Amino acid sequence: MVKEATAQQPIVYVPPSADYVAAIIPLIGYEDTYLYIARPIDPRVIQYLRQTEANLLEYRGLEQRRFGVQIAFALMYAVIAMILLLSSIWIGLNFANRLVAPIRRLITAADLVASGNLYVQVPVRQSEGDLANLGDSFNKMTSELRAQNSDLTRARDQIDERRRFSEAVLAGVGAGVIGLNAAGEITILNRSAERLLGVSEAEMIGRGAADAIPEIATLVRDAFADNYRVNGTVTISRDGRERTFNVRVTTEQADETEHGYVITLDDITELVTAQRTSAWADIARRIAHEIKNPLTPIQLSAERLKRKYGKTILQDREIFEQCTETIIRQVGDIGRMVDEFSSFARMPKPVVETQDLAETIRQAVFLQRVGHQNIKFETELPQGAITARYDRRLISQALTNILKNAAEAIEALPQDERNDGKIRVRTTREGDMIVIEVIDNGPGLPKENRERLLEPYVTTREKGTGLGLAIVGKIFEEHGGHLELNDAPADFANGRGAWIRLTLASNGTNAAANADVSNKRDTVN
Repeated sequence: MVKEATAQQPIVYVPPSADYVAAIIPLIGYEDTYLYIARPIDPRVIQYLRQTEANLLEYRGLEQRRFGVQIAFALMYAVIAMILLLSSIWIGLNFANRLVAPIRRLITAADLVASGNLYVQVPVRQSEGDLANLGDSFNKMTSELRAQNSDLTRARDQIDERRRFSEAVLAGVGAGVIGLNAAGEITILNRSAERLLGVSEAEMIGRGAADAIPEIATLVRDAFADNYRVNGTVTISRDGRERTFNVRVTTEQADETEHGYVITLDDITELVTAQRTSAWADIARRIAHEIKNPLTPIQLSAERLKRKYGKTILQDREIFEQCTETIIRQVGDIGRMVDEFSSFARMPKPVVETQDLAETIRQAVFLQRVGHQNIKFETELPQGAITARYDRRLISQALTNILKNAAEAIEALPQDERNDGKIRVRTTREGDMIVIEVIDNGPGLPKENRERLLEPYVTTREKGTGLGLAIVGKIFEEHGGHLELNDAPADFANGRGAWIRLTLASNGTNAAANADVSNKRDTVN
C-alpha cells in the first residue's frame, strides 16, 4: 500500500481502532523513502466516523436486500389487491343474487306449472318490493288455473262418460248411424253402419258422405240445402249384394255455423222382400185357384178326343194328334206351374225328424248325377253321419232345385265348355249351424240385382218361373237358416261360376216352431 503513494496523491488513512490519522508521501530525491506523518483525532470525530461506517455498512446491506424487499412489497400489494377484488366480486354476486332470487323463483315455478304442477306457490317477501307483487300475482294465477283445471277435468270426465254411454247406445242400435260435420265430412260411424255398408270406421272418417256413399248423395244435398229432415229409400250394392235402406238425414240443434248432421240407415231389405213375397204369395194363391179348376176338364177333354177320334180321322190325322198332344203337354206344363204357385203360396207343414243329412245330400246328388251324366259331381262330406232335425222331403226338394239349377246353368254353356262341367257339394259345421255349399263352373250369377233372384218371379232363365230360389230360401228360413248367392271361390275353376251357401239349424228349432204354428192355424181354421 505504501508503494501506491505518490507526491501528487499521498495516502491518508485511519488505522482500525486508532484515535489518530496518518499520511504517507514519498520524498523526492530519495529512493524508497517515505514520510509518515500521524496526528491525533478528536474522539467525537472518531465516533462520527465509526457511526458513518456502520451506517454505510447498513446501507450496503439494505442495498443488497432491496430486490427481496421489492418482491415482498409487490406480493403484499398483489394479495391486498386480490382480496379487494374478490371481496368486490362476492359483494356484487351477493347483491345480484338478492336481486334475481325472486325472478329465479318465478322461473322455477313457471317451469313446474308448464310441466303440469298447478299446486306450486312462490314464496313472497314483502321487502322485495314490486317483485313481491309479481309473486302474489303469480300465486293467484296458479290458484285460478288449478280451479279451472279442476272444472275442465270434471267436464271432461262427464263428457267422456256421456261419450262412452252414447257409443254403447250407438253400438247396440241395429240401425246404422253416421255423423257429419258442417262440411259434410263423416265424423262418427257406429258398428251397425260398418256392418251394413261393409266398411271400417278408419277408412270412412274424414271423407265426404256424398263421395263415400254416393247412393245417398242426393238426400244429403237436400238436407244441406233445406237444413231440415229428409227421408228416402235407396238401394246400396256392396260386394255384389244389394240391400235396401230407409235413410233419414236430420240436423243437430245448434248454431247455424256449428251444426252437423246425422244419417240413420235402416236395413229394410228383409221387410221389402217379405212384403213382395207376401204380395206374390197372395197373387199365386189367386192364380192357382183360378187356373187349376179348368185344367183338369181341358186335359180330360183332349185325351177323350184323342181316344175317340184318333182312329176315325183319316185326313190330317198327324195334325190332329199333334194338336191334342200339344194341348195335353201344355196343360201339364201349366199344371206344374200351378203346383209351384201353390207350393210358394203355402209351403207344406215341415215334419221335423232326427235324420242323417249326409244321406239326404247323397241321394239328391245321385239323382242329378244320373240325369246329367256329362257333368262331374264331387261331394265333400264328413266321415260318418251328419245328425240334424229337419224335414227330409223339403230339404231334398230344395237341394234338388239348387243342383238342377247348377246343372242347367252348365248345360247352357257352349259345347266346348260344357264337357268340363263340374259341380262340387260340401258340408261343414259352424257351431249349431250346418252349411251346405253347392259350387258350379257355369256362367255364374249376375253382379247387379243378384239378391233379387231370391224374390218370387225374378229369374235369368228364359223358361224359368222365378219361384225355385224363392221356395228354397223359404224352406231354409223355416229351418232356422238362410240362402246366400256368391261367386265361385278363386280356387275353383279360376273363380268362374256360382257358389250357393245353404245353412240350417242342426236342432231344427225354427222348423219345429213353424210346424207348431201351422198346426195351430189349421186347428183354428
